[in-house]
Amino acid sequence: MDVKDQVIAIIAEQAMLEPSDVALDSTPEDLGIDSLGLVETIFAIEEAFDISVPFNANDPTASDFDISSVAKIIEGIQTLIKEQSS
Repeated sequence: MDVKDQVIAIIAEQAMLEPSDVALDSTPEDLGIDSLGLVETIFAIEEAFDISVPFNANDPTASDFDISSVAKIIEGIQTLIKEQSS
């Protein structure tokens, strides 16, 4: 399973949806993920990929991590994996 599929699976699980229902242009809000769900999603992603995501749950807009859409989240995770594995 590649990073994209794994991230979509984690997001789908948090949103209680099927992975096929998670579109790349969906926002967390579109999927019914609230701020607490988003924090849980980030934790699950960190655990799955053994990375640290620069996400401030208290002030998501202050984070360097773009959570505006599923595609942006996947891009961010892929970048972090590259940075943290080198």
